[in-house]
Amino acid sequence: MRTYHSPEDRQRPSHFNLIAAAHAAMLEHGFQPEFPEGTDRELAVIAEQSVSSAGGGVRDLRHLLWSSIDNDTSKDLDQIEWAEQLTDGRIRVLVGVSDVDARVHRGSLLDAHALSETTSVYVGVRVFPMLPVELSEGATSLNENEDRVAMVIEYRVDAAGVVSDGKACRAIVRNHAQLAYPSVGAWLAGKAAAPAKIAANAKLAEQIRLQDEAARRMLGSRYQHGALDLETIETRPMMQAEEAVEILRLEKNRATSLIEEFMVAANGVIARLFEEAGIASIRRIVRTPKRWERIVQVAEKLGATLPAEPDSKALNDFLLLRKAKDPDHFPDLSLTVVKLMGPGEYVLVRPDEVSPGHFGLAVQDYTHSTAPNRRFPDVVTLRILKALLAKKTQPYSADDLQAIAERCTRMEDAARKVEREMQKRIAAVVLHAHIGQTYRAIVTGVNHYGVFVRTLTPHVEGKLVEGGDGLDVGDRVQVRLVSTNPELGFIDFAAI
Repeated sequence: MRTYHSPEDRQRPSHFNLIAAAHAAMLEHGFQPEFPEGTDRELAVIAEQSVSSAGGGVRDLRHLLWSSIDNDTSKDLDQIEWAEQLTDGRIRVLVGVSDVDARVHRGSLLDAHALSETTSVYVGVRVFPMLPVELSEGATSLNENEDRVAMVIEYRVDAAGVVSDGKACRAIVRNHAQLAYPSVGAWLAGKAAAPAKIAANAKLAEQIRLQDEAARRMLGSRYQHGALDLETIETRPMMQAEEAVEILRLEKNRATSLIEEFMVAANGVIARLFEEAGIASIRRIVRTPKRWERIVQVAEKLGATLPAEPDSKALNDFLLLRKAKDPDHFPDLSLTVVKLMGPGEYVLVRPDEVSPGHFGLAVQDYTHSTAPNRRFPDVVTLRILKALLAKKTQPYSADDLQAIAERCTRMEDAARKVEREMQKRIAAVVLHAHIGQTYRAIVTGVNHYGVFVRTLTPHVEGKLVEGGDGLDVGDRVQVRLVSTNPELGFIDFAAI
Protein backbone atom coordinates (compact mmCIF):
# COMPACT_ATOMS: atom_id res chain seq x y z
CA MET A 1 0.00 0.00 0.00
CA ARG A 2 1.25 3.49 -0.82
CA THR A 3 2.23 5.88 1.93
CA TYR A 4 1.04 9.49 1.64
CA HIS A 5 2.69 12.47 3.26
CA SER A 6 0.80 14.66 5.70
CA PRO A 7 0.73 18.41 4.98
CA GLU A 8 3.52 18.83 7.54
CA ASP A 9 5.67 16.19 5.82
CA ARG A 10 5.23 17.95 2.49
CA GLN A 11 6.94 21.04 3.86
CA ARG A 12 10.01 19.12 5.02
CA PRO A 13 12.76 18.09 2.59
CA SER A 14 13.44 14.37 2.34
CA HIS A 15 16.77 13.18 3.74
CA PHE A 16 16.42 9.66 2.45
CA ASN A 17 19.87 8.06 2.22
CA LEU A 18 20.13 7.12 -1.46
CA ILE A 19 23.65 5.70 -1.17
CA ALA A 20 22.62 3.35 1.63
CA ALA A 21 19.55 2.34 -0.38
CA ALA A 22 21.72 1.62 -3.41
CA HIS A 23 24.07 -0.55 -1.36
CA ALA A 24 21.11 -2.50 0.06
CA ALA A 25 19.65 -2.96 -3.45
CA MET A 26 22.96 -4.36 -4.68
CA LEU A 27 23.00 -6.94 -1.91
CA GLU A 28 19.36 -7.80 -2.45
CA HIS A 29 19.96 -8.58 -6.10
CA GLY A 30 22.99 -10.79 -5.55
CA PHE A 31 25.94 -8.41 -5.87
CA GLN A 32 28.89 -8.15 -3.49
CA PRO A 33 29.74 -4.43 -3.65
CA GLU A 34 32.67 -4.71 -1.23
CA PHE A 35 35.92 -6.09 -2.58
CA PRO A 36 37.24 -9.25 -0.87
CA GLU A 37 40.04 -9.44 1.66
CA GLY A 38 43.36 -9.61 -0.13
CA THR A 39 42.44 -6.99 -2.73
CA ASP A 40 44.99 -4.52 -1.35
CA ARG A 41 47.79 -7.06 -1.70
CA GLU A 42 46.99 -7.69 -5.36
CA LEU A 43 46.68 -3.96 -6.04
CA ALA A 44 50.10 -3.38 -4.47
CA VAL A 45 51.68 -5.90 -6.85
CA ILE A 46 49.88 -4.37 -9.83
CA ALA A 47 51.03 -0.88 -8.84
CA GLU A 48 54.65 -1.96 -9.29
CA GLN A 49 54.08 -2.99 -12.90
CA SER A 50 54.79 -0.70 -15.85
CA VAL A 51 53.91 -0.74 -19.53
CA SER A 52 57.40 -2.09 -20.22
CA SER A 53 56.32 -5.38 -18.60
CA ALA A 54 53.68 -5.97 -21.26
CA GLY A 55 55.80 -8.61 -23.00
CA GLY A 56 56.93 -9.08 -26.57
CA GLY A 57 55.06 -8.37 -29.78
CA VAL A 58 53.71 -5.06 -28.52
CA ARG A 59 53.76 -2.14 -30.96
CA ASP A 60 54.40 1.46 -29.91
CA LEU A 61 51.54 3.61 -31.20
CA ARG A 62 51.85 6.50 -28.77
CA HIS A 63 52.68 8.91 -31.59
CA LEU A 64 49.17 8.69 -33.06
CA LEU A 65 46.75 11.46 -32.05
CA TRP A 66 44.50 9.24 -29.96
CA SER A 67 41.50 10.76 -28.18
CA SER A 68 38.55 9.52 -26.13
CA ILE A 69 34.93 10.67 -26.05
CA ASP A 70 32.75 9.63 -23.14
CA ASN A 71 30.28 11.04 -20.62
CA ASP A 72 31.54 14.20 -18.97
CA THR A 73 31.47 12.39 -15.61
CA SER A 74 33.21 9.18 -16.76
CA LYS A 75 36.45 8.21 -15.08
CA ASP A 76 36.71 4.60 -16.27
CA LEU A 77 37.90 5.10 -19.85
CA ASP A 78 37.83 1.87 -21.84
CA GLN A 79 38.62 2.99 -25.36
CA ILE A 80 40.36 5.61 -27.50
CA GLU A 81 40.09 6.26 -31.23
CA TRP A 82 42.14 7.39 -34.22
CA ALA A 83 41.38 7.62 -37.94
CA GLU A 84 43.25 8.18 -41.20
CA GLN A 85 42.02 9.18 -44.66
CA LEU A 86 43.36 6.76 -47.27
CA THR A 87 44.07 7.58 -50.91
CA ASP A 88 41.44 5.09 -52.13
CA GLY A 89 38.68 7.02 -50.38
CA ARG A 90 38.36 4.64 -47.46
CA ILE A 91 38.90 5.70 -43.86
CA ARG A 92 41.20 3.61 -41.69
CA VAL A 93 39.96 3.38 -38.11
CA LEU A 94 41.87 2.24 -35.03
CA VAL A 95 40.09 1.59 -31.73
CA GLY A 96 42.35 1.12 -28.71
CA VAL A 97 40.80 -0.88 -25.87
CA SER A 98 42.32 -1.14 -22.42
CA ASP A 99 44.23 -4.40 -21.95
CA VAL A 100 42.78 -5.09 -18.50
CA ASP A 101 44.13 -8.64 -18.63
CA ALA A 102 47.68 -7.24 -18.58
CA ARG A 103 47.02 -6.24 -14.95
CA VAL A 104 44.19 -8.55 -13.86
CA HIS A 105 45.30 -12.11 -14.56
CA ARG A 106 42.96 -15.04 -14.88
CA GLY A 107 42.61 -16.90 -11.58
CA SER A 108 43.53 -13.92 -9.43
CA LEU A 109 41.38 -12.69 -6.57
CA LEU A 110 40.30 -9.65 -8.57
CA ASP A 111 39.46 -11.82 -11.56
CA ALA A 112 37.26 -14.07 -9.43
CA HIS A 113 35.43 -11.05 -8.02
CA ALA A 114 34.93 -9.59 -11.51
CA LEU A 115 33.52 -12.93 -12.70
CA SER A 116 31.11 -12.94 -9.76
CA GLU A 117 29.89 -9.37 -10.35
CA THR A 118 30.28 -9.41 -14.18
CA THR A 119 29.48 -5.70 -14.53
CA SER A 120 29.87 -2.27 -13.02
CA VAL A 121 26.54 -0.90 -11.82
CA TYR A 122 25.72 2.80 -12.30
CA VAL A 123 22.99 4.00 -9.98
CA GLY A 124 23.23 7.76 -10.38
CA VAL A 125 24.37 8.56 -6.86
CA ARG A 126 27.46 6.37 -7.13
CA VAL A 127 29.17 3.67 -9.16
CA PHE A 128 29.66 0.12 -7.93
CA PRO A 129 32.70 -0.86 -10.01
CA MET A 130 33.45 -4.37 -11.18
CA LEU A 131 37.15 -3.63 -10.60
CA PRO A 132 38.64 -1.41 -7.87
CA VAL A 133 38.85 2.26 -8.83
CA GLU A 134 42.63 2.03 -8.49
CA LEU A 135 42.39 0.01 -11.70
CA SER A 136 39.18 1.03 -13.49
CA GLU A 137 39.84 4.73 -12.98
CA GLY A 138 43.62 4.41 -12.70
CA ALA A 139 46.02 1.76 -13.96
CA THR A 140 43.68 0.21 -16.55
CA SER A 141 41.81 3.38 -17.54
CA LEU A 142 43.04 5.05 -20.73
CA ASN A 143 43.51 8.35 -18.95
CA GLU A 144 44.73 11.46 -20.70
CA ASN A 145 48.52 11.77 -21.05
CA GLU A 146 49.18 8.33 -19.55
CA ASP A 147 50.92 5.43 -21.31
CA ARG A 148 48.81 2.28 -21.34
CA VAL A 149 48.86 -1.18 -22.90
CA ALA A 150 45.90 -1.68 -25.21
CA MET A 151 44.37 -4.10 -27.66
CA VAL A 152 44.08 -2.19 -30.93
CA ILE A 153 41.30 -3.15 -33.34
CA GLU A 154 41.70 -1.92 -36.92
CA TYR A 155 39.28 -1.76 -39.86
CA ARG A 156 38.58 0.29 -42.97
CA VAL A 157 35.33 2.00 -43.94
CA ASP A 158 34.42 2.65 -47.58
CA ALA A 159 32.08 5.30 -48.97
CA ALA A 160 29.07 3.00 -48.57
CA GLY A 161 29.87 2.31 -44.92
CA VAL A 162 31.11 -1.24 -45.51
CA VAL A 163 33.69 -2.37 -42.95
CA SER A 164 36.59 -4.51 -44.17
CA ASP A 165 40.21 -5.54 -43.51
CA GLY A 166 39.65 -6.16 -39.82
CA LYS A 167 42.70 -7.03 -37.72
CA ALA A 168 44.04 -6.58 -34.20
CA CYS A 169 47.30 -6.17 -32.31
CA ARG A 170 48.68 -5.25 -28.88
CA ALA A 171 50.22 -1.79 -28.50
CA ILE A 172 51.34 0.89 -26.10
CA VAL A 173 49.10 3.92 -26.55
CA ARG A 174 48.58 7.37 -25.09
CA ASN A 175 45.29 9.29 -24.90
CA HIS A 176 46.15 12.83 -26.02
CA ALA A 177 42.70 14.35 -25.40
CA GLN A 178 39.89 13.26 -23.10
CA LEU A 179 36.70 14.73 -24.60
CA ALA A 180 33.03 14.63 -23.62
CA TYR A 181 29.84 13.80 -25.53
CA PRO A 182 27.83 17.00 -24.90
CA SER A 183 30.45 19.51 -26.07
CA VAL A 184 31.79 17.43 -28.98
CA GLY A 185 28.29 16.55 -30.16
CA ALA A 186 27.13 20.16 -30.11
CA TRP A 187 30.24 21.22 -32.05
CA LEU A 188 29.85 18.51 -34.70
CA ALA A 189 26.21 19.51 -35.19
CA GLY A 190 27.17 23.17 -35.61
CA LYS A 191 25.25 24.19 -32.49
CA ALA A 192 28.22 25.35 -30.41
CA ALA A 193 31.85 26.39 -30.63
CA ALA A 194 34.54 23.73 -30.49
CA PRO A 195 35.53 22.48 -27.03
CA ALA A 196 38.72 24.10 -25.75
CA LYS A 197 41.00 21.14 -26.53
CA ILE A 198 39.70 20.91 -30.09
CA ALA A 199 39.78 24.67 -30.62
CA ALA A 200 43.44 24.73 -29.55
CA ASN A 201 44.51 21.90 -31.88
CA ALA A 202 43.66 22.03 -35.59
CA LYS A 203 44.91 18.48 -36.14
CA LEU A 204 42.63 17.19 -33.36
CA ALA A 205 39.68 19.01 -34.93
CA GLU A 206 40.47 17.42 -38.29
CA GLN A 207 40.83 14.02 -36.58
CA ILE A 208 37.41 14.19 -34.87
CA ARG A 209 35.68 15.34 -38.06
CA LEU A 210 37.20 12.41 -39.94
CA GLN A 211 36.02 10.01 -37.24
CA ASP A 212 32.55 11.55 -37.52
CA GLU A 213 32.57 10.98 -41.27
CA ALA A 214 33.49 7.32 -40.82
CA ALA A 215 30.74 6.87 -38.22
CA ARG A 216 28.07 8.50 -40.40
CA ARG A 217 29.01 6.19 -43.27
CA MET A 218 28.63 3.11 -41.06
CA LEU A 219 25.39 4.29 -39.50
CA GLY A 220 23.85 4.84 -42.92
CA SER A 221 24.88 1.34 -43.95
CA ARG A 222 23.35 -0.26 -40.85
CA TYR A 223 20.09 1.68 -41.29
CA GLN A 224 19.84 0.33 -44.82
CA HIS A 225 20.07 -3.18 -43.34
CA GLY A 226 17.49 -2.53 -40.65
CA ALA A 227 19.31 -1.18 -37.60
CA LEU A 228 16.68 0.30 -35.30
CA ASP A 229 16.61 4.04 -34.61
CA LEU A 230 15.34 3.95 -31.03
CA GLU A 231 15.23 6.85 -28.59
CA THR A 232 14.80 5.61 -25.05
CA ILE A 233 15.38 8.46 -22.62
CA GLU A 234 18.18 8.23 -20.08
CA THR A 235 18.54 10.50 -17.07
CA ARG A 236 21.05 11.18 -14.31
CA PRO A 237 20.76 13.16 -11.10
CA MET A 238 22.58 16.40 -10.43
CA MET A 239 24.34 15.94 -7.11
CA GLN A 240 25.23 18.59 -4.52
CA ALA A 241 26.98 17.51 -1.33
CA GLU A 242 25.86 13.89 -1.94
CA GLU A 243 22.24 15.00 -2.30
CA ALA A 244 20.23 14.56 -5.51
CA VAL A 245 18.77 17.97 -6.33
CA GLU A 246 17.74 17.76 -9.99
CA ILE A 247 17.15 15.19 -12.73
CA LEU A 248 18.99 15.82 -15.99
CA ARG A 249 18.13 14.25 -19.31
CA LEU A 250 21.03 12.69 -21.23
CA GLU A 251 20.78 13.65 -24.88
CA LYS A 252 22.09 11.52 -27.72
CA ASN A 253 24.05 13.44 -30.32
CA ARG A 254 26.62 13.12 -33.11
CA ALA A 255 29.37 12.28 -30.61
CA THR A 256 27.46 9.44 -28.94
CA SER A 257 26.58 8.09 -32.38
CA LEU A 258 30.26 8.28 -33.39
CA ILE A 259 31.39 6.11 -30.50
CA GLU A 260 28.46 3.68 -30.85
CA GLU A 261 29.30 3.07 -34.50
CA PHE A 262 33.01 2.62 -33.83
CA MET A 263 32.28 0.10 -31.08
CA VAL A 264 29.73 -1.88 -33.11
CA ALA A 265 32.25 -2.15 -35.95
CA ALA A 266 35.12 -3.11 -33.62
CA ASN A 267 33.04 -5.79 -31.92
CA GLY A 268 32.07 -7.15 -35.31
CA VAL A 269 35.72 -7.35 -36.37
CA ILE A 270 36.58 -9.44 -33.29
CA ALA A 271 33.62 -11.79 -33.83
CA ARG A 272 34.66 -12.40 -37.45
CA LEU A 273 38.30 -13.00 -36.46
CA PHE A 274 37.11 -15.71 -34.06
CA GLU A 275 34.85 -17.21 -36.69
CA GLU A 276 37.65 -17.33 -39.28
CA ALA A 277 39.99 -18.95 -36.72
CA GLY A 278 37.38 -21.51 -35.67
CA ILE A 279 37.39 -20.41 -32.03
CA ALA A 280 34.51 -20.66 -29.55
CA SER A 281 33.52 -17.34 -27.99
CA ILE A 282 30.80 -15.45 -26.15
CA ARG A 283 28.50 -13.40 -28.36
CA ARG A 284 26.10 -10.63 -27.45
CA ILE A 285 22.71 -11.21 -29.07
CA VAL A 286 19.18 -9.87 -29.19
CA ARG A 287 17.05 -12.64 -30.63
CA THR A 288 14.36 -12.13 -33.22
CA PRO A 289 11.44 -10.73 -31.19
CA LYS A 290 9.20 -13.47 -29.83
CA ARG A 291 6.41 -10.90 -29.44
CA TRP A 292 6.59 -9.60 -33.00
CA GLU A 293 2.82 -9.99 -33.34
CA ARG A 294 2.38 -7.43 -30.54
CA ILE A 295 4.76 -5.02 -32.29
CA VAL A 296 2.58 -5.44 -35.38
CA GLN A 297 -0.51 -4.59 -33.31
CA VAL A 298 1.14 -1.47 -31.88
CA ALA A 299 1.95 -0.31 -35.41
CA GLU A 300 -1.62 -1.01 -36.58
CA LYS A 301 -3.03 1.24 -33.86
CA LEU A 302 -0.83 4.00 -35.26
CA GLY A 303 -2.02 3.42 -38.82
CA ALA A 304 0.92 1.39 -40.11
CA THR A 305 1.21 -2.16 -41.44
CA LEU A 306 4.21 -4.36 -40.65
CA PRO A 307 4.96 -7.77 -42.20
CA ALA A 308 3.68 -10.88 -40.42
CA GLU A 309 7.25 -12.15 -40.00
CA PRO A 310 9.95 -10.18 -38.11
CA ASP A 311 11.57 -7.60 -40.39
CA SER A 312 13.97 -5.10 -38.81
CA LYS A 313 14.09 -2.91 -41.95
CA ALA A 314 10.31 -2.54 -42.07
CA LEU A 315 10.22 -1.86 -38.33
CA ASN A 316 12.85 0.84 -38.59
CA ASP A 317 11.05 2.53 -41.52
CA PHE A 318 7.96 2.68 -39.32
CA LEU A 319 9.97 4.08 -36.40
CA LEU A 320 11.52 6.80 -38.55
CA LEU A 321 8.08 7.90 -39.75
CA ARG A 322 6.71 8.03 -36.20
CA LYS A 323 9.75 9.96 -34.97
CA ALA A 324 9.16 12.63 -37.61
CA LYS A 325 5.39 12.76 -37.08
CA ASP A 326 5.20 12.64 -33.25
CA PRO A 327 8.58 13.29 -31.57
CA ASP A 328 7.03 13.82 -28.10
CA HIS A 329 5.68 10.28 -28.00
CA PHE A 330 8.59 8.63 -29.80
CA PRO A 331 10.54 7.78 -26.61
CA ASP A 332 7.48 5.94 -25.31
CA LEU A 333 7.09 4.04 -28.59
CA SER A 334 10.80 3.21 -28.48
CA LEU A 335 10.48 1.87 -24.95
CA THR A 336 7.51 -0.29 -25.98
CA VAL A 337 9.48 -1.78 -28.88
CA VAL A 338 12.53 -2.41 -26.66
CA LYS A 339 10.39 -4.27 -24.11
CA LEU A 340 8.69 -6.36 -26.80
CA MET A 341 12.03 -7.23 -28.39
CA GLY A 342 13.27 -8.59 -25.10
CA PRO A 343 16.61 -8.05 -23.37
CA GLY A 344 19.99 -8.88 -24.81
CA GLU A 345 21.84 -11.93 -23.59
CA TYR A 346 25.24 -13.58 -23.75
CA VAL A 347 25.55 -16.94 -25.45
CA LEU A 348 28.27 -19.42 -26.30
CA VAL A 349 28.86 -19.73 -30.04
CA ARG A 350 30.93 -22.75 -31.06
CA PRO A 351 33.09 -22.77 -34.20
CA ASP A 352 30.55 -24.78 -36.22
CA GLU A 353 27.53 -22.71 -35.13
CA VAL A 354 25.94 -19.61 -36.62
CA SER A 355 25.40 -16.74 -34.19
CA PRO A 356 21.73 -15.74 -33.73
CA GLY A 357 22.87 -12.15 -34.34
CA HIS A 358 21.67 -8.85 -32.88
CA PHE A 359 18.21 -7.90 -34.21
CA GLY A 360 18.32 -4.29 -33.04
CA LEU A 361 21.79 -3.55 -34.44
CA ALA A 362 21.22 -5.35 -37.75
CA VAL A 363 24.47 -7.26 -37.37
CA GLN A 364 25.07 -10.99 -37.43
CA ASP A 365 28.56 -11.07 -35.90
CA TYR A 366 28.68 -9.23 -32.61
CA THR A 367 30.57 -9.75 -29.40
CA HIS A 368 31.44 -7.49 -26.47
CA SER A 369 35.08 -6.45 -26.33
CA THR A 370 35.31 -2.69 -25.95
CA ALA A 371 34.50 -2.06 -22.26
CA PRO A 372 36.71 -4.39 -20.18
CA ASN A 373 36.86 -2.03 -17.18
CA ARG A 374 33.08 -2.26 -16.89
CA ARG A 375 32.05 -5.68 -18.27
CA PHE A 376 33.54 -9.11 -17.64
CA PRO A 377 32.52 -10.60 -21.03
CA ASP A 378 34.85 -8.04 -22.63
CA VAL A 379 37.75 -9.21 -20.45
CA VAL A 380 37.07 -12.79 -21.56
CA THR A 381 36.85 -11.80 -25.23
CA LEU A 382 40.15 -9.92 -25.11
CA ARG A 383 41.87 -12.89 -23.42
CA ILE A 384 40.65 -15.09 -26.25
CA LEU A 385 41.93 -12.53 -28.76
CA LYS A 386 45.35 -12.27 -27.07
CA ALA A 387 45.77 -16.06 -27.15
CA LEU A 388 44.81 -16.08 -30.84
CA LEU A 389 47.32 -13.35 -31.70
CA ALA A 390 50.07 -15.06 -29.68
CA LYS A 391 49.15 -18.47 -31.16
CA LYS A 392 48.72 -19.88 -27.67
CA THR A 393 46.26 -22.38 -26.25
CA GLN A 394 42.86 -20.83 -25.67
CA PRO A 395 42.32 -19.89 -21.98
CA TYR A 396 38.69 -21.05 -21.82
CA SER A 397 36.92 -24.28 -22.74
CA ALA A 398 33.46 -24.25 -24.30
CA ASP A 399 32.00 -25.30 -20.93
CA ASP A 400 33.81 -22.39 -19.24
CA LEU A 401 32.35 -19.95 -21.76
CA GLN A 402 28.85 -21.38 -21.40
CA ALA A 403 28.95 -20.90 -17.63
CA ILE A 404 30.36 -17.38 -17.96
CA ALA A 405 27.72 -16.39 -20.52
CA GLU A 406 24.91 -17.59 -18.26
CA ARG A 407 26.36 -15.76 -15.25
CA CYS A 408 26.81 -12.52 -17.20
CA THR A 409 23.26 -12.60 -18.54
CA ARG A 410 21.85 -13.24 -15.05
CA MET A 411 23.86 -10.46 -13.40
CA GLU A 412 23.15 -7.96 -16.16
CA ASP A 413 19.44 -8.51 -15.55
CA ALA A 414 20.05 -7.95 -11.83
CA ALA A 415 21.95 -4.74 -12.60
CA ARG A 416 19.01 -3.42 -14.64
CA LYS A 417 16.70 -4.06 -11.68
CA VAL A 418 19.01 -2.17 -9.30
CA GLU A 419 19.29 0.74 -11.71
CA ARG A 420 15.50 0.95 -12.25
CA GLU A 421 14.78 0.86 -8.53
CA MET A 422 17.30 3.61 -7.87
CA GLN A 423 16.01 5.80 -10.70
CA LYS A 424 12.59 5.73 -9.05
CA ARG A 425 13.99 6.48 -5.60
CA ILE A 426 16.14 9.34 -6.89
CA ALA A 427 13.15 10.86 -8.67
CA ALA A 428 11.07 10.58 -5.49
CA VAL A 429 13.77 12.37 -3.49
CA VAL A 430 14.23 15.16 -6.05
CA LEU A 431 10.49 15.78 -6.46
CA HIS A 432 9.73 15.76 -2.73
CA ALA A 433 10.46 19.48 -2.52
CA HIS A 434 8.02 20.15 -5.39
CA ILE A 435 4.86 18.58 -3.97
CA GLY A 436 1.90 20.66 -5.15
CA GLN A 437 3.58 21.74 -8.39
CA THR A 438 1.91 21.08 -11.75
CA TYR A 439 3.49 19.40 -14.78
CA ARG A 440 2.71 18.54 -18.37
CA ALA A 441 2.55 14.78 -18.78
CA ILE A 442 1.76 11.94 -21.18
CA VAL A 443 -0.16 8.80 -20.26
CA THR A 444 2.22 5.85 -20.66
CA GLY A 445 0.20 2.99 -19.25
CA VAL A 446 -3.36 1.99 -18.37
CA ASN A 447 -3.99 -1.35 -16.68
CA HIS A 448 -5.73 -2.93 -13.68
CA TYR A 449 -3.19 -1.27 -11.38
CA GLY A 450 -4.20 2.19 -12.56
CA VAL A 451 -3.12 4.99 -14.90
CA PHE A 452 0.57 5.85 -15.24
CA VAL A 453 2.06 9.04 -16.62
CA ARG A 454 5.44 10.47 -17.59
CA THR A 455 6.12 14.14 -17.01
CA LEU A 456 7.90 15.89 -19.84
CA THR A 457 10.22 17.99 -17.66
CA PRO A 458 11.73 16.49 -15.61
CA HIS A 459 11.47 13.03 -17.15
CA VAL A 460 9.90 10.96 -14.36
CA GLU A 461 7.12 8.41 -14.18
CA GLY A 462 4.39 8.03 -11.60
CA LYS A 463 0.83 6.96 -10.95
CA LEU A 464 -2.38 8.97 -11.11
CA VAL A 465 -4.00 8.51 -7.71
CA GLU A 466 -6.71 11.11 -8.37
CA GLY A 467 -8.64 11.59 -11.61
CA GLY A 468 -7.65 9.88 -14.82
CA ASP A 469 -11.03 8.40 -15.77
CA GLY A 470 -11.27 7.87 -19.51
CA LEU A 471 -7.58 8.51 -20.18
CA ASP A 472 -5.64 6.20 -22.50
CA VAL A 473 -2.02 5.72 -23.54
CA GLY A 474 -0.74 8.72 -25.47
CA ASP A 475 -3.19 11.23 -23.97
CA ARG A 476 -1.70 14.47 -22.71
CA VAL A 477 -2.69 15.68 -19.28
CA GLN A 478 -1.85 18.31 -16.69
CA VAL A 479 -0.98 16.75 -13.34
CA ARG A 480 -0.25 17.95 -9.82
CA LEU A 481 2.36 16.21 -7.70
CA VAL A 482 0.60 14.78 -4.64
CA SER A 483 3.14 12.62 -2.82
CA THR A 484 6.50 10.86 -3.02
CA ASN A 485 7.88 7.84 -1.19
CA PRO A 486 11.64 7.44 -1.77
CA GLU A 487 11.82 4.14 0.12
CA LEU A 488 9.35 2.48 -2.25
CA GLY A 489 10.16 4.65 -5.25
CA PHE A 490 6.55 5.89 -5.54
CA ILE A 491 5.57 9.20 -7.17
CA ASP A 492 1.85 10.04 -7.10
CA PHE A 493 0.03 12.60 -9.23
CA ALA A 494 -3.48 13.98 -9.50
CA ALA A 495 -5.02 14.86 -12.87
CA ILE A 496 -6.22 18.48 -13.06
